[in-house]
Amino acid sequence: METLKTWPRRPWLQTMLSTGLLVGALGSLALSASTADAQSAYPSKPIRLVVPFATGGVTDTSGRLIAEQLSKRLGQQVIVDNKPGASGNIGTQLVASAEPDGYTLLLGFDGTLVINPHVFPKVGFDTAKDFAPIGKIGDAILILVSHPGVPAKTLKEMIALSKTQSGGLSYGTSGTGGTPHIAGELLKQRTGANLTHIPYKGGGQAMTDLLGGTIPLVYTAVAGAIQHVKSGKLHAVAVSSAQRAPSMPDVPTFMEAGVPDFDINSWVGLLAPAKTPRAIVDKLNTELNVVLNDPAVRERLNTLGITASPGGPEKFGRDMARDLSRYAGVVKAANIKVE
Repeated sequence: METLKTWPRRPWLQTMLSTGLLVGALGSLALSASTADAQSAYPSKPIRLVVPFATGGVTDTSGRLIAEQLSKRLGQQVIVDNKPGASGNIGTQLVASAEPDGYTLLLGFDGTLVINPHVFPKVGFDTAKDFAPIGKIGDAILILVSHPGVPAKTLKEMIALSKTQSGGLSYGTSGTGGTPHIAGELLKQRTGANLTHIPYKGGGQAMTDLLGGTIPLVYTAVAGAIQHVKSGKLHAVAVSSAQRAPSMPDVPTFMEAGVPDFDINSWVGLLAPAKTPRAIVDKLNTELNVVLNDPAVRERLNTLGITASPGGPEKFGRDMARDLSRYAGVVKAANIKVE
């Protein structure tokens, strides 16, 4: 019987094994070189950017701005493809199941990726497993505003007033399960405020009712309220960001107003299907950060109420994981469901 000690004495066997190992090694090198060449040539054709919402909104507008700038940087057209439906779930699921080759990307929104999985019975994707984060585009600061007729002006006064109302103080938002709704419920849980959520089919309708005095409060993005606050038609109570909004420096944060660790922003970012080659993710992240550091782009995002947030894929991934985890508890405690 041959053993490890005797087989080398057969030269023909050793030659065959050595040749086989060499061929295998050369094959692996060739495959690696081919993969590297393919990735270094990326992109070699137009890229599809799926926006899971209808045209015209802030999310869509920010996506088109980024697509336009990335097209210039990458030398290939980045084509926006709007796939609205089910609060963003349809378009998001489409990207989750797409080929991970860097030619189908997602304009990701916090409401869809980290809130919908908790409020919908089924979304058709797994945020933690189905996507490769590329980078955050920016944060949209949220603000709580009140009708001038409401006697309470500070957050502390607002909370105290709410506790004297049998039905609580009503606050309107753009809809059930959105980030403003989650922020309002978290405020209730953190402070004991007696607030009643009034969902609308969009932030514009909620703002109209607030301006008309139908409801006392609205939780919304700064971009949707700033003109009315500056004109004196509405009163700004507080913003949900860690720092004050650059466009409204006189408005305190919730943390300054006495609610610790209350940092909730709506955000938008760029993602690819899971298993997209890291070289492609890194290239897209590099180009995205160049775009986000362009003063002209930052200014255009500011007009949409979005503060540019350049950074790496890992940071964006950690932010997503944090929000996915913390919003689960808020949704469960408030029993928020969308059928």
